Amino acid sequence: MTDLPILERQLGNRLREMRANHGLTQAALAERIGVSRKTINTVENGVFIPSVLLALGLAQALDTKVDTLFFMQPPSNGH
Repeated sequence: MTDLPILERQLGNRLREMRANHGLTQAALAERIGVSRKTINTVENGVFIPSVLLALGLAQALDTKVDTLFFMQPPSNGH
């Protein structure tokens, strides 16, 4: 993928797309897994990196695998 060290990469996600494909609002997905709507929003926008438990819960709620929902990408600052 890239020669950047793992800690210099960013976490990307397909949360918004997959949530929409399931016809769920942020609030509905949040309620389904027991977190706040703000948590869903901050994960979708890349502000918050989810814990392993949250990532697993999101993937399960969206009937997908964690590595389909989340992926590593180079930093957006062009590093």
